[in-house]
Amino acid sequence: MNSALLLTNAAGSTSSVGGFTIIYLVIIVLFFYFFFIRPQRKEQKQKDALLSALEVGDSVLTSAGFYGVVIDIADDTVIVEFGNNKNCRIPMQKNAIIQVEKPEDAAGEEAAEDKKDTKVKK
Repeated sequence: MNSALLLTNAAGSTSSVGGFTIIYLVIIVLFFYFFFIRPQRKEQKQKDALLSALEVGDSVLTSAGFYGVVIDIADDTVIVEFGNNKNCRIPMQKNAIIQVEKPEDAAGEEAAEDKKDTKVKK
């Protein structure tokens, strides 16, 4: 009788240990999903939206840290003009662009700053 009781306890404890192991694995997978995979997908969607809205005349910041203006757009390549020199036009991949500023956005910010300046002067 005692040996049957010991076998029952031993079998029950291994199944509970296996259950906790599965719960820990599920928790770890959920942790990685919510803290690594999901934010990366969200960031990728934002970058795809940024690059799909890219137009000729937009000011861009490249991954190398250069500011320029988009001159021409092909499938996955853009030609960016750097500085005031018209001879400095460099073709590059769209993925090298990390920030886009529309000309309308820049004009709107300048107008808002002008309004603040006129209010301060009055």
